[in-house]
Amino acid sequence: MQVWQNLESMSRHQRGVEELVELLLQALIESSEAHGIWTLQSATIPENDASLALQARCGFRVVGRRERIGKLAGVWYDTILTERRSTKVGVD
Repeated sequence: MQVWQNLESMSRHQRGVEELVELLLQALIESSEAHGIWTLQSATIPENDASLALQARCGFRVVGRRERIGKLAGVWYDTILTERRSTKVGVD
C-alpha cells in the first residue's frame, strides 16, 4: 500500500512539474510576442521526448536535425531543431 501511495504521489508531482513547465513556455511565447519577436527556436536532443512533446503542444514544429552537435559526458548527441512562428507578430 505504501509503495502505491508513493508512486501516486510521485506521479502527481511529475504532472505538476510538467504543467508548470508548460505554463512557463506559454509565458515565454506571450512575452516574446508582446516584444515583437515572431520566431522562437530550440535545439533539443532526440532522446528528450517529453520536451519535444511539450514544444509540439505549444506550437513548435521540427525544422531539422543537426548531427553530432553536442557532447555530454563523452557522448556526441544530435539535436532536433524546432521553431514556433507567431500567429500575432510578423504576419503581414
